[in-house]
Amino acid sequence: MSAAAAALLPADLRVLERGWLSSNSILMLADPRGAVLVDTGYCTHAAQTEALVGHALDAAGEKLRLIVNTHLHSDHCGGNARLTETHGCPVWIPPGQFEAVQAWDAAGLSYAPTGQQCPHFKASGILQPGSVLEQAGREWQVMASPGHDPDAVLLFEPNAGVLISADALWEHGFGIVFPEIDGKPGFDEVEQSLDLIESLPVRLVIPGHGAAFTDVSAALNEARSRLAFFRQHPDRHARHAAKALLMFHMLELGEITRADLLSWLDHTPIHINMWRQYFSGKSAKAWSGELIEELARAGALTIDGEMIRCV
Repeated sequence: MSAAAAALLPADLRVLERGWLSSNSILMLADPRGAVLVDTGYCTHAAQTEALVGHALDAAGEKLRLIVNTHLHSDHCGGNARLTETHGCPVWIPPGQFEAVQAWDAAGLSYAPTGQQCPHFKASGILQPGSVLEQAGREWQVMASPGHDPDAVLLFEPNAGVLISADALWEHGFGIVFPEIDGKPGFDEVEQSLDLIESLPVRLVIPGHGAAFTDVSAALNEARSRLAFFRQHPDRHARHAAKALLMFHMLELGEITRADLLSWLDHTPIHINMWRQYFSGKSAKAWSGELIEELARAGALTIDGEMIRCV
């Protein structure tokens, strides 16, 4: 986090930033009722998340009273199960997938289609757009931010000008537009979310991934430029998404044989769906192989014989 961002971060907030496999987690402190945790990262980092949250709570002399999720992708809620077991606190989630969580529909919740893990957790409340989450005298406005995920929300605190943007806005872009790679419209919703953010008096953005930042105009301009490009070239968005999902799997595993990686890709529904929509002029195996080679040339992967490793 830059010095400028750190200067604007309220004393009652802690940002737990990790690698890109896990989302940032934001701990809201200084409330006699207990702390609120926003997002919990991926399940393979759950022990680390538990330790980081526990250390921050102990230092503040507080307990955890509530977990809220900006959306239900596995890298944002994968630590829910472990943290609720440890702290005995409830979980609130955005509307739209409450019933899917209650029934634990792994396909409807995106975990089966993406080939990602998320331990079963229970939700007891809804983080409803238009409502206010009160914590430490602050009123965090809950706002719908569809695009990356149809049911996603962001949180804005107007007095400090702090925006918890999740994957609606990063310093250099935004998250994969999952509806688009599932054959549904999503780019217009991304634009609506960017318009919403631009309308707010934001001074500090805490994104879902990466460091907090203050140059909101520059981030919005870059996001709009990227959105315009993807609208003109939806196949490039799909290719970008496919490489991002492949890298997520590699970050989770660390290393894998080429044969096993190609087999995993061939059995991952969202990957095959993108191939069918945009790249079926060649075999799925050939397309997957191209993605691996592109990531290796970019320095994200190394290929040593049959072994592929994350850099």
